[in-house]
Amino acid sequence: MKENINEWRRELIDDIVMQHVTGIETLGTAIRRLRLEVTGFDQETFAAMCKMSTKALYQIEKDKANPTVSTLEAILRKFGLRLGLTIATTLYTPPLGQQKPVSKAPVRGANPKRKSAGQLSRVATLRAATKTKDGDKSPTE
Repeated sequence: MKENINEWRRELIDDIVMQHVTGIETLGTAIRRLRLEVTGFDQETFAAMCKMSTKALYQIEKDKANPTVSTLEAILRKFGLRLGLTIATTLYTPPLGQQKPVSKAPVRGANPKRKSAGQLSRVATLRAATKTKDGDKSPTE
């Protein structure tokens, strides 16, 4: 019987983690689900277990807080989880043959009116060539 409960809890934790990893749930909602569905504790009891204030736990669960790594570790450790880096895997790949549309907008930071360095040097060369021998400017300038 106890083995079934532990297995059920592990499956529940795995489901909550996957919901978070796929972006369906935020970190706060995942923590709230872990607290309620796995432990069944109220915020006050669970906050005391994690050695934090009830207000801090409330703000984390509502995604209004910016918790430290150690605070998140203290919460996740209760469920056998750890905070860490993972390799991002592509969850969706478009079928072959469908290309992603290429935007016609200029690249960010590009200024289409600005002349390149090569164009500027050619303009300077042309101006120098059009000057008369006595240093007067040509009538085109």
